Amino acid sequence: VTREVSLTAEGFMPEDGSGCIVGIEDLPEQESVCVATAAGDILLCNLSTKQVECVGSVDSGLSTMSWSPDQELVLLVTGQQTLIMMTRDFEPITEKQVHQDEFGEGKFVALGWGKKETQFHGSEGKQAAHRKQMEVSPTSAWDDGRPRVTWRGDGQFVAVSAVCPETGARKVRVWNRELVLQSTSEPIAGLEQALSWKPSGNLMASTQEKPNRHDVIFLEKNGLLHGEFTLPFQKGQVKVNELLWNADSTILAIWLEDLKVENSNPNSYVQLWTTGNYHWYLKQSLHFGSLEENQLVSLLWDRENPYRLHVLCQGWHYLSYDWHWTTDHGTGENSQHVANVAVIDGDKVLVTAFQHAVVPPPMCTYQIQLQQAVNQVAFHTDPKHSGDMAILDADNKISVYRYGESVTVNDPTVRFGAVGGNGFKAAVEIPYLDKTYRVDVGSDNNEVMNPLGLRFLTWLPDDSFLVVGQGQHAAQSVLYHLTAVPHVAGAEEERLNLRLSVPVDGEVISLCCSPVTKTVALQLAHRQILKYLWEASTPVLEPWRTSNGSAVQFPYPCVQTSITRISGEEMILGLTDRCRFFVNDIEVASNITSFSTYNEFLLVTTNSHTCQCFCLKDISVKALQAGLSSAAAPNSETLRKVERGSRIITVVPQDTKVVLQMPRGNLETVHHRALVLAQVRKWLDRLMFREAFQCMRKLRINLNLLYDHNPKASMSSSVFLENAETFIRQIDSVNYINLFFTELKEEDFTKSMYPSLNGSSNAQPRQHPDQKKVNLVCDVMRVAMEHIDPQKYCLSILTAHVKKSPPELEIALQKVHDLRESITPDVKAVSAEEALKYLLFLVDVNELYDYSLGTYDFDLVIMVAEKSQKDPKEYLPFLNTLQKMETNYQRYTIDKHLKRYTKALGHLSKCGPEHFSEFLNLVKDQNQYCEALKLYPCSSQEYKDISDAYGEYLVQKQLYEQAALIFARAGIFAKALDAFQNSGSWQQALCVASQLGYTKDKLSSLAQSMAGKLVEQRKHAEAAILLEQYTQDYEEAVLLLLEGALWEEALRLIHKYGRLDILETNFKPAILEAQKSQLIFLDSQKTAFLRHKSRLQVVRELKEKACESLQDYEMPNYPELDLFSETSSVVTASDMNSKYSHSNSRISARSSKNRRKAERKRYSLKEGSPFEDMALLEVLGENVRAVETVKGDIHVLLKQLVLFGYDEQAGALQQVLQEVLQLMETSIPEIWTPDVQQSSVNPVLGPNSTANSIMAAYQQKRMMTPLVQ
Repeated sequence: VTREVSLTAEGFMPEDGSGCIVGIEDLPEQESVCVATAAGDILLCNLSTKQVECVGSVDSGLSTMSWSPDQELVLLVTGQQTLIMMTRDFEPITEKQVHQDEFGEGKFVALGWGKKETQFHGSEGKQAAHRKQMEVSPTSAWDDGRPRVTWRGDGQFVAVSAVCPETGARKVRVWNRELVLQSTSEPIAGLEQALSWKPSGNLMASTQEKPNRHDVIFLEKNGLLHGEFTLPFQKGQVKVNELLWNADSTILAIWLEDLKVENSNPNSYVQLWTTGNYHWYLKQSLHFGSLEENQLVSLLWDRENPYRLHVLCQGWHYLSYDWHWTTDHGTGENSQHVANVAVIDGDKVLVTAFQHAVVPPPMCTYQIQLQQAVNQVAFHTDPKHSGDMAILDADNKISVYRYGESVTVNDPTVRFGAVGGNGFKAAVEIPYLDKTYRVDVGSDNNEVMNPLGLRFLTWLPDDSFLVVGQGQHAAQSVLYHLTAVPHVAGAEEERLNLRLSVPVDGEVISLCCSPVTKTVALQLAHRQILKYLWEASTPVLEPWRTSNGSAVQFPYPCVQTSITRISGEEMILGLTDRCRFFVNDIEVASNITSFSTYNEFLLVTTNSHTCQCFCLKDISVKALQAGLSSAAAPNSETLRKVERGSRIITVVPQDTKVVLQMPRGNLETVHHRALVLAQVRKWLDRLMFREAFQCMRKLRINLNLLYDHNPKASMSSSVFLENAETFIRQIDSVNYINLFFTELKEEDFTKSMYPSLNGSSNAQPRQHPDQKKVNLVCDVMRVAMEHIDPQKYCLSILTAHVKKSPPELEIALQKVHDLRESITPDVKAVSAEEALKYLLFLVDVNELYDYSLGTYDFDLVIMVAEKSQKDPKEYLPFLNTLQKMETNYQRYTIDKHLKRYTKALGHLSKCGPEHFSEFLNLVKDQNQYCEALKLYPCSSQEYKDISDAYGEYLVQKQLYEQAALIFARAGIFAKALDAFQNSGSWQQALCVASQLGYTKDKLSSLAQSMAGKLVEQRKHAEAAILLEQYTQDYEEAVLLLLEGALWEEALRLIHKYGRLDILETNFKPAILEAQKSQLIFLDSQKTAFLRHKSRLQVVRELKEKACESLQDYEMPNYPELDLFSETSSVVTASDMNSKYSHSNSRISARSSKNRRKAERKRYSLKEGSPFEDMALLEVLGENVRAVETVKGDIHVLLKQLVLFGYDEQAGALQQVLQEVLQLMETSIPEIWTPDVQQSSVNPVLGPNSTANSIMAAYQQKRMMTPLVQ
């Protein structure tokens, strides 16, 4: 007690104890407490000065005082049955009588749709029309008759329950803040005193005693009844003192007392009820006993923490209870009863076996009936017995239910729920009551009763129990380790022996045990985590430490904890009531609504209505934090959308089901893609193909994963291919095998659609890179099916042929034909008609008809045609005509009809010389020259005719060199000479001229002509050779070499033929002219380079200033701007790609030169253009490349200048070249900075990039690299 104010000393209360306080309210803003006495005084007690002030008094006395939730108004009910509404400063607003004759403003309006007497009343008959209003009896004898007042959560309405002076029964009236009557309740027989308005505002709770039961009823604001539930007591057994809703309207607390008590105080109870799926559950029952000091004085929910309940007992004992929601489910993975979930419902436990049936509570697989209300359920932590349950009831008894095959008689306390029924055989095993233990620790009859003094019941793997009790002081707890005592004959119930009692310095607020590692962890109120070493010879508590030795402490108290392994290290997970999720002491997410661990997986639901799954085997805490904080891709394996407000109930082991519960109580089963794929991969590793196939088919997992999961088994084959027969025998269904074939694709689905969860793919490289996956699988499967039972799997074998690329339709048709020709058909075998019908389902009928025609088997053709929709008048004349032809010509006609021209040529070539003209026409029409040449010997006339036609075709295509070779090979030398000349192959042309017997003059004339063409092509050296060797025009050859700047070769010819006069007349003037040209060229390149470099520096400075100004401008936080940004990015991207999307055909037809020109046009050197800096970089690169190109030519020129004594000219040229090269080399780091080079290698990507920035980065890539090293 921190402050105490005596009201008797001040004279406000009589000292004989006859006074009564009818209302009390804490006013934090005024640091005062307002108290109302039955005598009519309203007192204000200042907590800081301890002064008591009487702010008002009512002569008739007060029966109730109630403040509005916002503490702006206070409502007083006087002894004269009047209501007084006052402000927080105790200034009266209005006064009204409690009992009013009218209904209120919310009175129902009659629409005139007929009178009561004229309406149909069903089986009740006409007398129902004349039934009088219900007569209500007076209130119960134990009703104190005082009015009850309750406010709606928003403070807009207040309800008053008062005893009507006329009938003696209670009525509920609803008033607004101005005390204007809104509605009056309908007559309710047996309505009792308790009244509480749900803070959410939709219903008021009260109690009603009916002839056969005691109910909690709900009233709407208009006074009409709206639902009820029955209390678990007999009529007249208890009275309800108060009803209290918690702050978030999820829990209804009921304070009850026994009525029939003689010579002792009544027993007191507090019950906590919750609702879901329109069913009310009694979740907790606190029995305070009958001792006088344990009698309840006050019961109050906390205003800030909705799950904290304050209890004050008569012996000045204060109790504070903190609850949180938890899901009681089995924690094993290998047991048969692994997915059981228990729901507490008063004295029953509703158990649902989610392995067999997904039914939402209150429905269940079976229910367990106990003698007392249940407070806790604990499943066995031994994975082999994870379905066994220990149930702690309100009488501190533990009932142990086990599963066992030896039990033949059903336990009467266990009966089937939703899955039961008369005449049905139960497919679900039910447990039996093994033992009931009384727990004596933590309670003493001589001490003060502490309901729920034992909490966090945990069933350890060695069949011992852990339970937490209250220590000697408020902030202390005790951990009790209990073991079973051998049964004593004659004892009614067994007892648990206290193996060890471990004091804990702090309040234990959670306890969890890992079924895998058997580790027990405790969380204290000050957030420290302790580990209980229960398997040690002397069990002790020690701090939970990380791998580096530091003690773990959660940043905030967690309402759900769990132990798991992350990357091999054991860690503790915690989730707060504010959705903050911790791994050890690291916060990894702040939007988690629920989580569950299963095997190496962690599943979480988030505030964004998604369910995420992470594999903890090879993931770090940082990676987990990043995965939870970043939004995964919509088609990511780790994430899937779920319904709003979903939370995880359980994960069904050895299956793929994740059971989620919605806020309204219904269940939803999802198959998370990550769990499905993990389970499928396990089945495939164990060669359990049937289970994997059925799961993949049901959940629409692409069947390519059957092969792609592990393509490598040995150096010669894959896991699937080696076990193809096993796969076929397990599946044992033609339809399923056909389904597998139809889904086969060349794509590797372990890399595209189903990459591994932790990012490291186990996919091995293909062992058959030269073979297609589909063809490989089809061949292996077909061989296996033919080995097992070719008759049974006939249709699947056909599918294997058709699925290959290219399809083996001829083979498939031949197999159908063989079936038709079979003399002794098997009874179980597929008929030819059925097989053909199936082929027509797989392949288009016209395509199949063409393929059958290509087999040259007319019986097969007619068989296919009969099954098609073709008109016999169309195909029979054609077939009859074909049958009359010679065999080779017949096949040629068929192949030509099917456009198989290569085969058609082969058949036509065998038809004799009379058909050669037709042959040559077909070759020309279909450009089948190469294939035609293979069909005739080189020495034949046909070969020469084909070559002549082929050469002319190549000449038309301007492929002169190829045409010349074809002509020359066939001995058509005249045309070969023309083609060689046009192709520029002067050496080959001279050889062919020699073969044609050209004279010396004709050769000279030919050489002169070809030299002119070579000069046009700037091939001066080759032209000079022709003039020197074939025309003996030495002087013209030297002049050509000087024109081409081939100084050394020109000098050689001058001295070879002794024409030294040319040195003075032509050679020296040429090299001096070349020196001047190079000087002019270098000067122009230097000038342009300097100009562009300076402009680039200016452009970069302007861009930097623009970026700084944009950064300084703070953008307002309007969500619309994000939309505009995204929209503009999309539009810009489409604009930039328009030339690809709108003019594909034109671009594909352009030459490479035109494409490069079009690319350059995008950048303009015009000042102020958006890509001016890119254009400048490109031009500067061209300057550097130009200088690099002429460097070799200048080197040769310098040697000639020095040779003939032109040292001054040579020095000038060399100096200018060195200056230009030095300038460019020193400028490269300034122009192509490291940032520019980095941006060219790594384009800017990420969440902050736009289409503009990405496209610009890629466009810069080829020009952002230094061009001179």
